[in-house]
Amino acid sequence: MTKTLQQIVDANPEAETFRFGDNPTVCAEIIALVRAGKKTATCEAASAYGAGGDAYPEVGRRDIALNWDGTPAVMVETVEVATRRFNEVDAEFVAAQGEFRDLDHWRAAYEAYFHRTGGFKPDMKLMCERFTLIEDYA
Repeated sequence: MTKTLQQIVDANPEAETFRFGDNPTVCAEIIALVRAGKKTATCEAASAYGAGGDAYPEVGRRDIALNWDGTPAVMVETVEVATRRFNEVDAEFVAAQGEFRDLDHWRAAYEAYFHRTGGFKPDMKLMCERFTLIEDYA
């Protein structure tokens, strides 16, 4: 039996819901990487959290990644959270993100993403999160 989002939220009231990426194609690609075990990290502008935004991730918290249509895709559990500046992110963290060829590819993609979603600065603070897949709702 497929679980509804409401059933999952009711069973995990502390869980936040979110979508990977900023469009349907990227969202689907990233979820596929999570399911395949190739993506175990992500990052976002630190300014996206708090004061009306999402709650900052905490180790041990479980969150529900949604498909672009709002249906549940996977549940992940945060295993590490660090704040880094954009220009301090290293190749090892980029590799754990799964979707980038190398550090230069990551920098170009994320610089474009941050320009689209609120602004970019080379020294901007990022929330860098590592997670593990807990449940797949496919």
